Amino acid sequence: MKFICTKENLSHALDLVSGIAAKHTNLPILSNILISVKESRVELIATNLEMAVKVNLRAKVESDGIFTVPSKTLTDYIHLLSNEQIEIELVGNELMVKCGSSETKIKGTVAEEFPLVPEVEEKFAYVVDAQEYKKSLSEVVFAAARNEIRPELSGVYFGFFTERFEGLVVAATDSYRLAEYRTTLDQGSENIKVIVPSRTVYEMIRILSLSKDIQQAEKNIRLWVSENQIAIRYDNFELTSRLVDGKYPDYAQIIPASFKTDAIFPISVLENKIKAAGLFTTTGVNAVSFSFDPSNHTIKVSSTSTQTGEHVSDMEAEVTGEKNQILLNHRYVLEGLQNMNSETSRFRLNSADSPCLIEPKDGGKYLYIVMPIRQ
Repeated sequence: MKFICTKENLSHALDLVSGIAAKHTNLPILSNILISVKESRVELIATNLEMAVKVNLRAKVESDGIFTVPSKTLTDYIHLLSNEQIEIELVGNELMVKCGSSETKIKGTVAEEFPLVPEVEEKFAYVVDAQEYKKSLSEVVFAAARNEIRPELSGVYFGFFTERFEGLVVAATDSYRLAEYRTTLDQGSENIKVIVPSRTVYEMIRILSLSKDIQQAEKNIRLWVSENQIAIRYDNFELTSRLVDGKYPDYAQIIPASFKTDAIFPISVLENKIKAAGLFTTTGVNAVSFSFDPSNHTIKVSSTSTQTGEHVSDMEAEVTGEKNQILLNHRYVLEGLQNMNSETSRFRLNSADSPCLIEPKDGGKYLYIVMPIRQ
């Protein structure tokens, strides 16, 4: 194995795969990257058995070969090199890395020990705008359950051409709050519903954020879905992942069809009010009261704690409908607002005992539901 490439291209390719290669006590080989060189093509592969990433590296190939090296060692070392050409050659059980005046040998492991990465099952194919896809995942995944007591809630729901929307719906809930984003698709028509592990969704976001420049790279992402696998192909990489077994709860039934109170407000102002109120709440409960007054056009944000004291503040808002009040976990409200890509938001509710809805002022693609704290 021998090939020559630029430091920039190799460093970028290693950044794409290194997020998956991690320390694994039972299978140390999983902390390695597989470098495969054949037919004038260089491919870097990493897997944690749940998901895998393959990256095509632009390089001049002099001889074929296949080998694995520790991800962290190679990635950290390549980042330290100057922006010159890098020559990589396999000599025995070591990877020789030459760049300028420096020469390094990195010990590795034969490729036979590396797990086989399954090929993409190209069953149901879809095409989606890359920026829109990344945005939809970023605005939803934070609401998924942190633990795996209910495995389906620790994943993100992907619904393609469902009764809810003629396109792609991604949603996440931990049963206390729910985030949903609706995205149109440029290609595809089959109806399928799957649950994607949160770890996979975070990795998709990370890799798309690293793509050299999402503005200048390819416009679209190709998506493939089967009964037990999802894959995305974009720019020079491909990510495949297993799916979560189980059926996602029918969350649509908790979304109210109409509301008695409606308030429009600048997100940054309410965020500051919530942060202040959050200093005076009981740890764990995080209860903050939101009072809506249409006659004064105000939202009152208040909280009380036996340890730290109490807080009350008012802010101006366009409040219409009935006078209303609701007690919410301030952390949930704050996370929803912080992940909303908008300057102005709308808060809609019916009573202190029913779910409230927060969405961008103009509505559209995104909605966020928070369940009340029962008093």
